[in-house]
Amino acid sequence: MAGINKTVAESATTSPPAERRAATLEEARALSHPVRLRILRLCLDEALTNKELASRLKLHPGTILHHVRALVSTGFLSEEPWRRGPRGTTEKPYRTTLKSWRLEVADARGGPAVLHAMLDAVGAELDEAGPDAVVESARMAMRLAPDQLDKLRAQLQGIIAGYGLVDEADGDPMAMLIVLHRRTQPHPSPAPAADLPPAWS
Repeated sequence: MAGINKTVAESATTSPPAERRAATLEEARALSHPVRLRILRLCLDEALTNKELASRLKLHPGTILHHVRALVSTGFLSEEPWRRGPRGTTEKPYRTTLKSWRLEVADARGGPAVLHAMLDAVGAELDEAGPDAVVESARMAMRLAPDQLDKLRAQLQGIIAGYGLVDEADGDPMAMLIVLHRRTQPHPSPAPAADLPPAWS
C-alpha cells in the first residue's frame, strides 16, 4: 500500500487534478438518489437509451425517464446523436459528461444524502457484478494524531488524483469507493456506585 501511495502521489504532482467547485443545490439534489448514480455509472462506458437503462436496472421506463431528465437538466448526462432502433424506431442514447468528478458536495448542499445514495448505489453494483467482484476491501477503526490524519488524507487524495480519471481503452472496468469518516466519541464511564450520594440524602 505504501509503495502504491508513493507512486500515485508522485504522479499527482506531475499532473494535478482538475479544480473542483462547490455543487449548487440543484446539482446536489440531482446526485442524491442511488438510481441516478447508477445511471451515471452505466452511461460511463457506453451510451444507453432510456429503454436500455430500464432493462439494466429492472425499473419501469417512466421511472428511469424521470431520473434521466433530472440528470440531463443539470448537465450530468448529455444526449448522443439519435440512432435507428428496431422496426424503424428512433432511439435517443445518453452518455455521462463526467461533470460529477469536478464537484464538491458540501453538507449544506445535500452531502449526507449524496453519500447515502453513493453507498446504496455501490451495494447494488456489487450485487450485480457477482460474488467475485471485490478485489480489495477493508474496514478499520483508528485513533489518529492530527499529523497522522493529515498524512492519511494526503495519501487518499493522491490515490483519487492519480486514478480518478484514468481511462485505458483496453483496461478492465473497475470502481472504487473511498470514505474516511469520524466515529462517535466514546461516552464517559459513569462514576462508580461508591462515589454516588446515598439515595436518601
